[in-house]
Amino acid sequence: MMDTPTYQPAPEPDYTPRYRPADEPPVTAADCLADYAAAKRIRDTMDKQDAR
Repeated sequence: MMDTPTYQPAPEPDYTPRYRPADEPPVTAADCLADYAAAKRIRDTMDKQDAR
């Protein structure tokens, strides 16, 4: 009997919101732009799903 290979998806990154402690410096516009750029793949996937 042969073993059937099973599909193991890659683990998803943790997107849990994190709150910044009060003693950390405030978020800058550059930080926001970097976060927005990093989430492009996620936005594209959501757009494809919404288009269905």
